[in-house]
Amino acid sequence: MTDKNKKTRRDALKMGAVAAVAIGGLLNSKISAAQAQSTVSVPSLSAKMGYRIANYTANSGGSSRLGIVGDDGKVFDISAEAKTQKIKLDFDPTSIISLANSGNAGLSQIDKIFKGRGKSDLTVSQVKLLSPIPKPQSNIYCVGWNYLEHFEEGRQVRSDKAIQEYPKFPVFFTKGTQTMNGPFDSIPYDASYSTAVDWEAELAVVIGKKGKNIPESQAMDYVFGYAAYNDTTVRDVQQKRHSGQWFKGKSIDGHGPIGPWIVTAGGVNLDDTRIICRVNGAEKQNGSYKQMYFKIPVIISELSRGLTLLPGDIIATGTPPGVGYSRTPPEFLKPGDVMETEITGVGIIRNKIA
Repeated sequence: MTDKNKKTRRDALKMGAVAAVAIGGLLNSKISAAQAQSTVSVPSLSAKMGYRIANYTANSGGSSRLGIVGDDGKVFDISAEAKTQKIKLDFDPTSIISLANSGNAGLSQIDKIFKGRGKSDLTVSQVKLLSPIPKPQSNIYCVGWNYLEHFEEGRQVRSDKAIQEYPKFPVFFTKGTQTMNGPFDSIPYDASYSTAVDWEAELAVVIGKKGKNIPESQAMDYVFGYAAYNDTTVRDVQQKRHSGQWFKGKSIDGHGPIGPWIVTAGGVNLDDTRIICRVNGAEKQNGSYKQMYFKIPVIISELSRGLTLLPGDIIATGTPPGVGYSRTPPEFLKPGDVMETEITGVGIIRNKIA
């Protein structure tokens, strides 16, 4: 082989490697979980006192279990490690809701397990990562218009023109539990119902303690952790089909991917987080926690007024500007598209529209 041919081959291999990363999310559901998740990244935590808790199965199938994901991407089975270290768990090692409900006792056990862990040859690319909370005990709580720029970009194109001034209190709505979807699973697309499927990258908060009428000053004590979330929305249904009521357009099956794990509260510095959405590699949204109009303490305090929050409840905190329906011309997701949602310091989820 000539030097020129060798160089051409090397260049082709390099380009192939780059392309493999770029199209990783385009893999269809028939491809094994190990291959589909081959591009799972493990970003550094923005604060060093927390843990990544994943819900996963082996690629070959079987029951789900919880694992701690290390900085190097290694996965440590919580149940197996607890047995090896002779630690009697105060929570069900297959349920993040149970772990959240166990409070400081459970987190202390997670800390002890991780510090005393053995060797693991299992990585996040060798398992199937599932929704951290596949069966929420209540609807997902969501905050609308929590970025001033998002409120303004939508104000000109919303069907309902009644609200022209920014609300004085958080706007709440919910998504049905059947919207829950895995971090790398496909999102259903039904053109017979709607072709106006839009992206909304959001930071999700997972509640860790039962509470009602929670003061703002104590609200952060009720946070178990954080995850990347996408409030995928069918715009025409949301805006027009049901007299402007958002619930149905927000609650289509599978339109709520979350993950790839939950980072416990001590591992996230909120001021450092950015909320990013990419479609087919092109950045569509990029906002920061600092831009949120109603910060998490306000959200939790207002939501809990007269309403009891439970461990494992999920709150989607709002999306930054850059959604598809407010663009000129409007842009919507279509079959084959790959929607990537990133929360810096937390993780990245990737979902194909199928």
